[in-house]
Amino acid sequence: MTIKLTTPISEEEIKKLKVGDTVLLSGVIVTARDQAHKLMVEEKPDFVRPYLKESVIYHCGPVVRKDEYGNWQFVSAGPTTSAREEPYQATVIGEYNVRGVIGKGGMGPKTAEGLQKYGAVYFHAVGGAGTLIANRVKKVINVFKLEEFGTPEAFWVIEVEDFPLVVTMDAHGNSIHKEILEKSSRIAEQLINQ
Repeated sequence: MTIKLTTPISEEEIKKLKVGDTVLLSGVIVTARDQAHKLMVEEKPDFVRPYLKESVIYHCGPVVRKDEYGNWQFVSAGPTTSAREEPYQATVIGEYNVRGVIGKGGMGPKTAEGLQKYGAVYFHAVGGAGTLIANRVKKVINVFKLEEFGTPEAFWVIEVEDFPLVVTMDAHGNSIHKEILEKSSRIAEQLINQ
């Protein structure tokens, strides 16, 4: 069964999710990559705070264009590798009251601890489907730090509808990524020692 969620998302709703759940996400979310996370930890800007409260950060470097009316449109919106945000993510989740993080590849123990502590989850988005995912972006509400950071690293505040996701790290300490790493490490060790 697919679960439908709309931002803002309560901690209670998040804690009902478990690893393996499929979700269709709607509402306002914010893209943020390396420079954005660094800024959020070091300078704690207020401009993004209202958009992130009980919302979701998307690790994404979009391809965008302006339409004939001067409005931004997402051309491609595929997930980027999340591991780069590991030093910052738990702090950002706590500081901005974030309920979810979207990306690919999963995250490490520091983020897993932050998900449990603050009541959040990690959602995996399908890599390689950037143009299809862009169809789920219905509107660009705002963009911050575009000139300073450039298109991929800017904060894009977007409205999404039925964005397809899978919970791969939940608020209870479970992680598909950790399980796969442990299993594959055991198999690799067995193969090496044969």
